[in-house]
Amino acid sequence: MSADDGAVGGRETVVSDAVAGGREERLAPGKAAIEAAGAARRRAGLVGGLRRLAAAPGSSQGRRVAGAAGEQPRGDGERCDLCGTSLPDDHRHLLQLEERRIDCSCEPCWAMRSGDTEYRPVGTRTAWLPDFDLSGERWASFAIPIGLTFFMRSSTAKTVVALYPSPAGATESELDLGSWDALVADNPVLRGLEADSEGLVLNRLSEPHQYAIAPIDQCYALVGLVKASWEGISGGSGLERAIAGFFDGLRRRAAP
Repeated sequence: MSADDGAVGGRETVVSDAVAGGREERLAPGKAAIEAAGAARRRAGLVGGLRRLAAAPGSSQGRRVAGAAGEQPRGDGERCDLCGTSLPDDHRHLLQLEERRIDCSCEPCWAMRSGDTEYRPVGTRTAWLPDFDLSGERWASFAIPIGLTFFMRSSTAKTVVALYPSPAGATESELDLGSWDALVADNPVLRGLEADSEGLVLNRLSEPHQYAIAPIDQCYALVGLVKASWEGISGGSGLERAIAGFFDGLRRRAAP
């Protein structure tokens, strides 16, 4: 998106809208400046939070999650993590409960291991939540250091955990259950959140904020996406685009 930062005296700034296929939208200078400042603030919040996490691997905010290689479903040439057979691109996933690790699975292994106490099949639904209610005060009560995270109900931990991305992988933090219960009371849709299989994924760095319920492997994919997209010291220009594309994909897949 390009903008003429030197517009003064009421002259309009022309901003290209790439989503609309090149359609141009005319914005008053004040509005253009506000939008540019908002975008810069979101980038600073994202990069600053991620850099703090990368610099403090021993932080008391949370612990690193084992099995970081399974955070994002991988691409060509994949093999079943349970038996080693080759897999198609659209293979299934299982959540290893103790390590909270996503394992790729062939159909026979998925059928045999889905009922194990060690594994749980990932969920299948995606629900976009445009009316989700999470005030700034409620969000602060969770003490999550970055506005990009997902919450899951863990049957092994017997609590709700938050997992959020860093350049080094996923970091986990157990939530205050009083805060979680209050969030559920404000958003009854969370009462149906399946333990281990799906999560509440959120992006409070965007305007407006974005919320969805997604299969747990897609939640972990967000962590892997940040790790894979991070470039250099600041994260690179592609990081923000990658996150926006991830949430756009969730919205498209959401059931009507």
